[in-house]
Amino acid sequence: MFESLSNRLSGVFDRLRRRGALGEADVEAALREIRVALLEADVALPVVKSFVDGVKAKAVGQEVIRSVTPAQMVVKIVHDHLVATLAGEDAAGGEVGLNLNAPAPVVVMMVGLQGSGKTTTTAKLARHLKERQRKKVMMASLDVQRPAAQEQLAVLGRQVSVDTLPFIAGERPVAIAKRAREAARLQGYDVLMLDTAGRLHIDEALMAEAAAVRDATHPTETLLVADALTGQDAVNVAKSFAERVGISGIVLTRVDGDARGGAALSMRAITGRPIKFVGVGEKLDALEAFQPDRVAGRILGMGDIVGLVEKAAETVELEDAEKLALKIQKGSFDLDDLASQLKQLRKMGGMSSLLGMLPGIGKIKKQIDEAKIDESLLKRQEAIISSMTRKERRNPKVLNASRRRRIAVGSGTTVPEVNRLLKQYQDMSDMMRKASKLGKKGLMRHGLPGLMPGGGGRPFGR
Repeated sequence: MFESLSNRLSGVFDRLRRRGALGEADVEAALREIRVALLEADVALPVVKSFVDGVKAKAVGQEVIRSVTPAQMVVKIVHDHLVATLAGEDAAGGEVGLNLNAPAPVVVMMVGLQGSGKTTTTAKLARHLKERQRKKVMMASLDVQRPAAQEQLAVLGRQVSVDTLPFIAGERPVAIAKRAREAARLQGYDVLMLDTAGRLHIDEALMAEAAAVRDATHPTETLLVADALTGQDAVNVAKSFAERVGISGIVLTRVDGDARGGAALSMRAITGRPIKFVGVGEKLDALEAFQPDRVAGRILGMGDIVGLVEKAAETVELEDAEKLALKIQKGSFDLDDLASQLKQLRKMGGMSSLLGMLPGIGKIKKQIDEAKIDESLLKRQEAIISSMTRKERRNPKVLNASRRRRIAVGSGTTVPEVNRLLKQYQDMSDMMRKASKLGKKGLMRHGLPGLMPGGGGRPFGR
């Protein structure tokens, strides 16, 4: 998401930095390019105009012209305006969570068009509330239009271990909603999630049904689920729902497939409602809280280190990490440990996902894309290790030529791939042995150069 916008803005700021001190003409030229970049990212024209005018008001004033590092000042002004556009006045750039400050069961109503990912998002959000906020959640499908929609939600409920309201044939949406609210109240649920029906386009029947459910259940949150890939159409849908039904927030789906990101900037500005969550994949754990300050940082190539740390904290088991640390300390890192690290890397989204969170990565994005990182490599390397016997994994020195051929055949790979994996393991093992010998004080004294082959930062092979 936002890749095209990030690439364009990076180019603009690089040119500004080369100018040294900036004059008004330099800032005007940069603003013209920023305007084009926003329009190319499919941001609505009124939002682009408001954004550029807001940046211009500060960027052509004394604040930049007299600044010691004017180019950095322009970047900061653009960053602040991106945060303001994405967050609005009430969010201060941080996460805008769900409002659960109401008597239980808190009703969360999900609305949107058919095909926007509403049912899957309902299950993802229910899982998020259950696992992150320790809430007891019930889901109910009000979609009597789409065949098997209620059964789909029930299946997803079982996958995320969240209860769903049993459905009764022939029951209408408002009646289902009332029954669900009463069942949730009697059974002590904290949150009731209502998955309403969608249509292929906005029509009177859709709006009337959504309004009737709203009036019958008085939801604390009404979340619009919109597909980011539909661009300006998503903005029009958001505007219609905001005016006719009233929404408290937006969930954008399929943002992993949208390189432009214009819908996010436009929807927040036009509806005045915050984007609360984004769907970043098909898996049921692929839902992230939308954090405007972090998103702005990623657009401008500043990375998202906090997000990277959080992703690691979610997927890394503390006990496993402590065991690995102890093995490294003893210098007994083996291929089983390498396999668990490869699995961990896949759980965190693979190399491409992690690289996107690192600061300054935008500048070498083209080279990374051209390198064509093969995410399936991690799976193949896991397969190679799985094809070894326990003895071979614990003691790779026994892996002679015939054993390597057997492993290649067993894992569906080639002998050169097996050799590359073993070389990778050997390099890691050597580095970890050096780390264990240096100890904490040694690491502080020598730093990373002390871990390099040859020690003391000498070049490889010398």
